[in-house]
Amino acid sequence: MTLDPPTMLTISVALAAAAALYLAVEWGTVRERSLLFWSAGFATITVGSTLALLRMSGLLLIGVWFANGLLVVAHWLFLLGVARFTEARLSKAWYLIFVAWGALLLLPGEPPWSKAVFVLNSSLVALLSIRASFLLRPHGKSLSVGAVQLRYVLLVHGLFYVAKVLTAIVPGTLIDLASLGGAIIQISLVEGAMAIMLIALSMTGTERYRREKRIARLAARDPLTALYNRRALEVRAPRLLEEVSSARPGALLLIDIDNFKLVNDLHGHIAGDRLLIALSEMIRAHLPEGALAARLGGDEFVILLGDAANERVVALGSNLREQFQQTATEGFATPEPVTLSIGAHLFDQPPASLAALIEQSDAALYASKRGGRDSLRVVDRTRAGSEALPAR
Repeated sequence: MTLDPPTMLTISVALAAAAALYLAVEWGTVRERSLLFWSAGFATITVGSTLALLRMSGLLLIGVWFANGLLVVAHWLFLLGVARFTEARLSKAWYLIFVAWGALLLLPGEPPWSKAVFVLNSSLVALLSIRASFLLRPHGKSLSVGAVQLRYVLLVHGLFYVAKVLTAIVPGTLIDLASLGGAIIQISLVEGAMAIMLIALSMTGTERYRREKRIARLAARDPLTALYNRRALEVRAPRLLEEVSSARPGALLLIDIDNFKLVNDLHGHIAGDRLLIALSEMIRAHLPEGALAARLGGDEFVILLGDAANERVVALGSNLREQFQQTATEGFATPEPVTLSIGAHLFDQPPASLAALIEQSDAALYASKRGGRDSLRVVDRTRAGSEALPAR
């Protein structure tokens, strides 16, 4: 099969249509707007390439530059998709691209205007592609191989159009694009077909990676409070526990809400959920760097600390109790106070397991409950023997 311009345009139509359809299907599943912009971009290339093919076949439905103008629109949609993907905000100046595109369509297709239109069209495509590539630059390490690939494919694609501009402005190299002749046209069509395929694959791979990361993140989080769930805590705790030593003792705080059932019974479960969310936000605000926090279930929470002195544990527990009691008292009237009971366990040797550590802290929590609730009970195992501090 000869790779002449009509054949390459036909291939481009097929590839762009397939990419548009595939990204649209992905969008229907994931509902990420970046996929919708990218799909629209490839659909625009499909329309432009089809119109160019019809014109070459003698059906002069459009002006000679309209299909090339649609290529600019397609790359503008690609840029919007990348901006959406990277959560970047584009300046309103980028919308002036349509002004340049309108000017492009008004110019005649005969020399010497063909050269001017060619330079303007290629410059816009290059500008849009390179800008999209630079938006992806800060995200290379935080995203997938697909994001890195997409960045470089867009960069090379943009630089190719820069080379086309330079070729056109060199004296004596006027290109009559109206006839769609010359080696530059065939090279452009081959590059365009390859770019379509690579960009589509990179886009879908990048979004698929983000979706998988989001699913993994959701699986690790408690859906109500957004703290880690118990399973995620068990995965992350070993690294922290391995660093425990006599010089850097660890601590686990087990937190339970006293009389939480009264809030649900008197104010409804939505009010109870609001109180759980409020406590999770307090925990998050007071959480030291490197520490872990999770909701074990119901109204029970856990905080795992490294490099934790007794005074630090007492201060953390006391601050949480005071802030929580104030919030609960102001927001929910109950016949008995809604407070926090906390059992804390300090240790200077890695425990046998996280479950064993939670069990030991649960004993301290039970002692706190038995002592009248609304208290912090600390069991310090960092020295010989055990020392149970009085309720606070």
